[in-house]
Amino acid sequence: MKQLLTKKPLELVMGDVPQPALQSPGDVLVKIKAAGICGSDVHIYHGTSPVATYPRVMGHEVVGVVAETGPGVNRVKTGDHVIIDQVISCGHCYPCSIGRPNVCCHLNVRGVHVDGGYREYMVADQAALHLLPPELPFADAIMIEPLSIAFQAKARAQITAQDTVLVLGAGALGKSLIKAIQLTGSTVIVADIVEERLNEALRLGAHHAVNASQQDMIAAVRKLTGGYGPTVSIDGAGVADSLAQLAEVTCNAGRVITMAFLDQPSPVAQLKITAKELDIRGSRLQCHKFAEVIAAYRNKQLDLSGLVSHIIPFADAQKAFDMIDAKDPAIQKIVLVFD
Repeated sequence: MKQLLTKKPLELVMGDVPQPALQSPGDVLVKIKAAGICGSDVHIYHGTSPVATYPRVMGHEVVGVVAETGPGVNRVKTGDHVIIDQVISCGHCYPCSIGRPNVCCHLNVRGVHVDGGYREYMVADQAALHLLPPELPFADAIMIEPLSIAFQAKARAQITAQDTVLVLGAGALGKSLIKAIQLTGSTVIVADIVEERLNEALRLGAHHAVNASQQDMIAAVRKLTGGYGPTVSIDGAGVADSLAQLAEVTCNAGRVITMAFLDQPSPVAQLKITAKELDIRGSRLQCHKFAEVIAAYRNKQLDLSGLVSHIIPFADAQKAFDMIDAKDPAIQKIVLVFD
């Protein structure tokens, strides 16, 4: 079978390797049909991920068809369409014991710490598989994983209909956040520096858009919120000064959700946090959110279409990463599709 290996930063190698075999009774062999390229994949490719190891088969946004099942499998059958959970946890540490396996003390993430889905076949335990509606196109089904990340941020922020939520950044993550947050009935403000992304954010359901390249973002957001600022701010941009900006703009007693994976310090005045009694909360991966996203799709609360901007054959994966490196703002989300 074909697999795409990141031997080291900036070196992708497409090669032939043996098809993986079932090792345990609960194992399932999945024929991969589509795999998304996420911002974290780009960081691994560039060598800027603080957690990835090399060589590595990337890919944690992965959907496919069940090709073979072990004798102990009872959750899926051959031919089922499935998405593979990216989280592998120990089940015994403190976070796992309180129901937060996404921050397991011994966490492994497919495509980051262990090999992921940029290959034609993949084996996973049946517990990691979630059934997909058969009518859902594979390229659209990829968006369940990034939406699960957004659902996690929504849960961490404890958003209600009474909240006004600022989403900083209207890229791929920001779009998923808008989709998730609009289910709460809250008011959504989006800030970005690219007008086309802001127009798309409004189309997806945001109530207000602020172009931070044309006006003072903090002043504009405060004006939209009666001078108080949003009650919840979520960092979908992940740049070094995001946290400071959100601590400044967020309303007293508000919540700030950080999702960035930067290992350099972010300068934040502690006065802003203490005086406003802000809650600063991290949000990583997802905790049992696949089922929630799939249920929202089945119940017609969530439209998964329109979030993928480019579909590229798996054989042309290098081209896809080159397109991302070209920094064309039209490139929002690329999905690799398999024969």
